[in-house]
Amino acid sequence: MSETEHLIERKEELFTCDLCNKTFSKKKNFRAHLKIHTNVRNHFCDVCDKAFTNKKNLKAHLLIHSDVKSHVCDVCNKRFARKSVLIEHLRNHTGEKPHICDTCNKAFAQKFQLMSHLLTHTGEKSHVCDICSRAFARKSELKVHLLTHTGEKPHVCDICNKAFVQRGSLMRHLLIHTGEKNHVCDICSRAFTQKFELKLHMFTHTGEKPHVCDICSKTFLQKIDLTRHLLTHTREKPFSCEICNKGFSQRGILKKHLLTHTGEKPHVCEICNRRFSEMGSLNNHVCTHFKEKPHVCDICSKAFTLKNELKRHFLSHSGEKPHVCDICNKSFALKSNLTQHMLTHTGHKPYACKICSKAYSCLRSLRQHLLLHSGAKNNVCEICSKVFSQFGNLKRHLLTHTNEKPYVCEICYAAFSRRGHLNRHLSTHRKEQPFVCDLCHKRYCLKGSLRKHLLTHTKEKI
Repeated sequence: MSETEHLIERKEELFTCDLCNKTFSKKKNFRAHLKIHTNVRNHFCDVCDKAFTNKKNLKAHLLIHSDVKSHVCDVCNKRFARKSVLIEHLRNHTGEKPHICDTCNKAFAQKFQLMSHLLTHTGEKSHVCDICSRAFARKSELKVHLLTHTGEKPHVCDICNKAFVQRGSLMRHLLIHTGEKNHVCDICSRAFTQKFELKLHMFTHTGEKPHVCDICSKTFLQKIDLTRHLLTHTREKPFSCEICNKGFSQRGILKKHLLTHTGEKPHVCEICNRRFSEMGSLNNHVCTHFKEKPHVCDICSKAFTLKNELKRHFLSHSGEKPHVCDICNKSFALKSNLTQHMLTHTGHKPYACKICSKAYSCLRSLRQHLLLHSGAKNNVCEICSKVFSQFGNLKRHLLTHTNEKPYVCEICYAAFSRRGHLNRHLSTHRKEQPFVCDLCHKRYCLKGSLRKHLLTHTKEKI
């Protein structure tokens, strides 16, 4: 028999799977393959009870428990139990991605990554949580999710005893202790401990924000930020406080809220020992010690300690006031200002002084009031050394030295050092007289004028 005839005969002996058209030269391999489709797993691991479709896969799995890692990476000396895992690992160094998605042409280094990716196209979520009915595309995702119900965190750091739900999270955490930063930006040479951090950082150079909201077209760097944003449209608040039943759109905000009940302030300033409930608040506070103002306005060059302060400042240039009161149609630049304003309609004052019981509609006003009881005056004028309990009072006082009058009337161009003085002046143009004497019903534009008038009834000298 010639070599060509032999090959033809061999081809006729191939076993073809009717489900996926994969072919096999040996019948036993063909039978083993069929178990993948039927999901029959008769081979069990004695250590962890994990089941496999064939003996070969079980044998390879047992190497994980034996701690024998005879396959070593020549580049980073990392050791592996299986040669196939080493081959896949080497692609991290070479950048090779041989597994390509037929739908979107996205490439992957490992086959299991491609298989996981394919589920994003089909939308299939066959693994369902028995407790909350949430569905997942992968069994591993369900397994991790179940730990959120039990609260179990099996992966513990040997250095600081911090516990994690996933092993990957622990491995990333360990880099904090080692200080290792292997992922370097080619543009600015900034280094990162994790690859995904570098990936996100690259967007700062390109300006790209790939995740777009279908409702308002707002763009985001990360998918998780888009997911959180979508809750603002649906107004869904799935995370509830067990103490006061207040609902929150994000788990992180709920965690911060719980600190208001416990009064816990775990974050301490190393300079002045002031304590904070949130790390972000501590970071903002530390900037006040160094008087750093890294955020500068492109229009007027005014500098700010915090990025949020700069964002709020920008609205003063644009004049934009997108947040409107449903009751009186007054508009505000910030949503927080609108929320604060709404309390003037309801009369609700949730912040009460424990010393004199005086109540306020906002926490900032209460904090300023408490300084009156403490007698603390930490705000000092650098020109005349006069001290003030509140920074706002110091700011107003400084205008007496500069004679600056930034608030100008658009009708007669009269200038004022305070916004309140301008507002009172404007009422004279509108001829409004909202202040009425209860005794003779005479009306006045200004509250101060009414007070002077009342003295005429008491026969006191002005």
